[in-house]
Amino acid sequence: MATETPEWTKTELQTYILLLCANADNNETQEEISMIQSKVPKETFEKIYQEFSKDSEKNKLKKIDKSVHMHTYTSMELSAFRREMYKIFFSDCKFTLMEKRLDMTLDNILY
Repeated sequence: MATETPEWTKTELQTYILLLCANADNNETQEEISMIQSKVPKETFEKIYQEFSKDSEKNKLKKIDKSVHMHTYTSMELSAFRREMYKIFFSDCKFTLMEKRLDMTLDNILY
């Protein structure tokens, strides 16, 4: 089954990626979800969270890979976004092997 490329805005794409970061260790904490919700409008979060919840991990990465190339990011935007990702990863004061693996995967996709 082919994965459709969603026509996300930058905010929607970043929300989806942050949700993936929160779920990297298969445990989305309320703190992680609250951090993400504080950065986007409620409607955007709910729309993206519903889509995220339905997708398999493989499809999540495919969607991100296809969608990220639809936007042009400056170095400053990517640096700021990476900081947001690390805030999610380190919200529990740990950087697990699964989070490290996802970080390397996303690094390859974003750059």
